[in-house]
Amino acid sequence: MQLQYPHLFTPLQVGNLYIKNRIFAAPTGMMSLTPQGHLTDDNMAYYGRKAAGGAAVVTLGESIVDTATGRSHDRQVAMDDPHILPCLSRTVDAINRGGAIANIELSHGGMYAGLSSIGGTDTASKGKAYGASDLTMPTGEQVHEMPQDMIYRIVESWGKAAGVAKQAGFGLVMVHAAHGWLFNQFLSPKYNHRKDEFGGSLENRARFLMLALDAVRKRIGRNFPIELRLNGDDFVEGGMHLEEYKELALMLEDKVDLFHISCGSHDDEGLFVRTHPSMFLPHGCNVYLAAEIKKVVKKPVACVGALDDPAQCEEIIASGQADIVEIARGLIADPDFPKKAYAGKKEEITPCLRCFVCLGGNTERNHIRCTVNPVIGHELFNQCLPAPAVRRKKVLIAGGGPAGMEAAVTAAARGHQVILCEASDALGGAIRHAAFVDFKADLNAYLECIKRRAMNCGAELRLNTTVTKELVLQENPDVLVIAIGAVPFLPPIPGIDSPKVLQAPQAEEHPETLGQRIVVLGGGLVGCEVAINLRNMGKQVCIVEMMDGLAKEVNEFHRMALEQQLKDIPAYLNTAACAVTETGLRCKGPDGQEMELPADQIICAAGLRPRRDETNELVNLTPEYFVVGDCKAPRQITQAMSEAYYAMRDI
Repeated sequence: MQLQYPHLFTPLQVGNLYIKNRIFAAPTGMMSLTPQGHLTDDNMAYYGRKAAGGAAVVTLGESIVDTATGRSHDRQVAMDDPHILPCLSRTVDAINRGGAIANIELSHGGMYAGLSSIGGTDTASKGKAYGASDLTMPTGEQVHEMPQDMIYRIVESWGKAAGVAKQAGFGLVMVHAAHGWLFNQFLSPKYNHRKDEFGGSLENRARFLMLALDAVRKRIGRNFPIELRLNGDDFVEGGMHLEEYKELALMLEDKVDLFHISCGSHDDEGLFVRTHPSMFLPHGCNVYLAAEIKKVVKKPVACVGALDDPAQCEEIIASGQADIVEIARGLIADPDFPKKAYAGKKEEITPCLRCFVCLGGNTERNHIRCTVNPVIGHELFNQCLPAPAVRRKKVLIAGGGPAGMEAAVTAAARGHQVILCEASDALGGAIRHAAFVDFKADLNAYLECIKRRAMNCGAELRLNTTVTKELVLQENPDVLVIAIGAVPFLPPIPGIDSPKVLQAPQAEEHPETLGQRIVVLGGGLVGCEVAINLRNMGKQVCIVEMMDGLAKEVNEFHRMALEQQLKDIPAYLNTAACAVTETGLRCKGPDGQEMELPADQIICAAGLRPRRDETNELVNLTPEYFVVGDCKAPRQITQAMSEAYYAMRDI
């Protein structure tokens, strides 16, 4: 068989472990664990689904070696719980059944554990946080220098945790020494001011980690592989940087079997969106760090960071930048990435949008979800997929946006007769404008992906066709799906109908028609992103927002990325638009005083209103009907895709 990505699917030996390909499912934590830190059946199905998709290794995240001092919140796997073994063993079985090797990330929160501000309230630690040295956190909370007797006790905890992992059937273990967690705190000169043998020189700062690696090796034996997750750069002033990490890698090489090179630290909240690259950064922006470490070590090196293109992954391996690609969000968006890449079907891979809905869902709802994959987080429910429909039904779908296309693909896959109608001359709905925004390349790639699926699923496609009551009665379908979207909301202010007022898609699709001075009316997600895009084009942009913050509807991680991009864009908060004038936008600020912002154009991003009248015209005409997407309530793509998928899953 001629492989399109031969290097990506060349087996690899790590220690005495045979790895079938170069794709690892990078560690991801699950906030839906039990409060005791045990994995649930749903968690096991989540990891098993990744394995079934063809990844060589699947890694559990956030497994804490010493819960009394190391848990930063109460939804982390408790490796020292005497009752943890059954759920670990069953998770290993789920991964092995899928054809992958099970791995587990062993970690300790250090100074981020025990802080009530982030949920570390374990009674065993009595709310005390221990790090490399004494310090006061920005919250005012105190971090205490970890005593030596505690250091040596935690060293043993690492060994015991690795022993439990081996007993449970894991094929290798990952020691987490990156991202600002305990070992990284000891390694960092910024945080480690100790005067004993654990502070000062690099060798001393690395002593804790080296002792822990020795304890792990003693427990698991010489032939059981250890993966070390290490930064290539902390990217914080006073922290460790690439050259020192090269030196450290050489010091540690005889203790580990695989280096996993990442970056960043909790020291700076904004670094999260570099460690997990946002849509504003290039795919693979951190790979160079792994490539530099690989130059100085002989053991295999893995890279990580927004990798979801098999061609890019192939080039990384082929060029010698790394031996393994570790993928987290990409395998949430499409767990079948490895199988599709192996078959040379890159065009069938669902791209990750890098929208952070997965991480946001974990922290905000304690349950993972994905914008483009409605099955993630519900793998157990979806393991028993419905059989082909007992009776083939005629399904008429009104609207060819994301929800309508997902409904068409899902219904057609069940064997139903599907007619997909779109009022305009092209599929895509509200996300068609992504083609005109450089940092929305992932969203545009997703649009092209789902368009291909909709056009090739066997559904009858009718463009330039509005679904009316008359059409429904004429077609007489068994099922009607109403996915006709929403319309822009225009605030009722004088001058809003002026030709200088444009909607966001108009402005982004025809930037040549814009003047230099732009006022964006509305500071939600759409307004923020259009402001960033126009700023990138060289326009002078400001934002007017009635609320007290920007993009408040967005998950905290994407908001971090937005805030970094918005730093140089003036935003007038708690400010109401009063009128569009010949020279700009008249507003009333929080102090009640009016002001005028000069503008050549006003870009209206004040929200959407569902097409309620049109929707109500179509209901109750068929034996079954479903209202999905923005015409139900304007939200993000996540809800539209999920509603459409589950509506059609069981008809």
